[in-house]
Amino acid sequence: MLKKRNRPGKHPNKTIPFVKNVALHLTRLLFGLVFVFSGFVKAIDPLGSTYKIQDYFHEFGGFFNSIGGLAFSLSIALSTLELLIGLNLIFRVHLRRTAVLGLLFMLVMTPLTLYIALYNPVSDCGCFGEALVITNWQTFWKNIALLVIIITLLLVSKGKRPLFLPHIEWILVLLFIAAGVGLSVYSYRHLPLIDFLPYKIGVNIPEAMKIPDGAPVDVYNTTFIYQKDGVQKEFTLENYPKGDSTWVFVDQKTELVSKGYTPPVHDFSIINDKFDDITDIVIHNPAQTYLLIMYDLNKASVEGAKRAEVIYQKYKKTVTQFYALTASSDAEIAKFRAETGVTFPFCKTDPTTLKTIIRANPGLVLIKNGTITGKWNWRDF
Repeated sequence: MLKKRNRPGKHPNKTIPFVKNVALHLTRLLFGLVFVFSGFVKAIDPLGSTYKIQDYFHEFGGFFNSIGGLAFSLSIALSTLELLIGLNLIFRVHLRRTAVLGLLFMLVMTPLTLYIALYNPVSDCGCFGEALVITNWQTFWKNIALLVIIITLLLVSKGKRPLFLPHIEWILVLLFIAAGVGLSVYSYRHLPLIDFLPYKIGVNIPEAMKIPDGAPVDVYNTTFIYQKDGVQKEFTLENYPKGDSTWVFVDQKTELVSKGYTPPVHDFSIINDKFDDITDIVIHNPAQTYLLIMYDLNKASVEGAKRAEVIYQKYKKTVTQFYALTASSDAEIAKFRAETGVTFPFCKTDPTTLKTIIRANPGLVLIKNGTITGKWNWRDF
């Protein structure tokens, strides 16, 4: 008998397993790398993540204001969770369980980022820390893409054998968690391992404050509301009733139409105790200048302040200048002096700027000719 020839379509299809295998590796690596990056930049800057969470709590109000004290713990938990998910996927540790955890994470974050994009409670979501600042809408669409990726991963990972033995997988999980927490604690007690802040070492503050020629500026739409014979009407800058006394001014509304160029360093000013602006004097001083950053004296380390006093006394009679920058009130400064015995001069600076300069309270910054040459947490003075 003649042997029956197989139709081409009856051959075992090896394409489908190959495609599923490629999809598995691509999705787990892509999702894992994004989460490792996101978790890492948060872990090395736990105070930055804390400030961002506090901003959210403040904007949400109500119950969230009452749990503001948990912001630091939540920042460490968030960065560690992201690192755990990312590393598990990259190294195929508890692949299926981690994919489910990643899906649950995205099911929480995606609606949250949609709300943030719609109502804009904060201008920067902080999902990639200071390393990569993206808009709220970009964050939302990024999460949509990650949601699609993790769903795909769940579909193609079914039935895949684990790479490690169960007890090895659990050991790796514990190591990943320890690494995430340890990275955050180290960076908190010292300074971020990688400084993504605008005031990092090597930055020249005057240069970083400049706006390039031809750079776009903020565009605003201003509306004037006038009233005549009991009727209110809106006018623009071009047609408002200038000089017409029959119209009575009621209100003015200004709306930002488009955001212009913002230099890396902005809102940087130093006001001394005599209310003089000494910013230019400080940033153009050819000698060394120490800036002791204490954004909130109520939260500043007393030990750190006393260590800074030693440095101040060392350079007090030299050309090296020393200023403590804070956003606290005069009464709080007087109280802090009485409690600690410090004698260095205090100046006022915007609190957000102080938090952006260095992630420590207190932290020490050394500048010369406006260039930042050193930064230290008070534990490393």
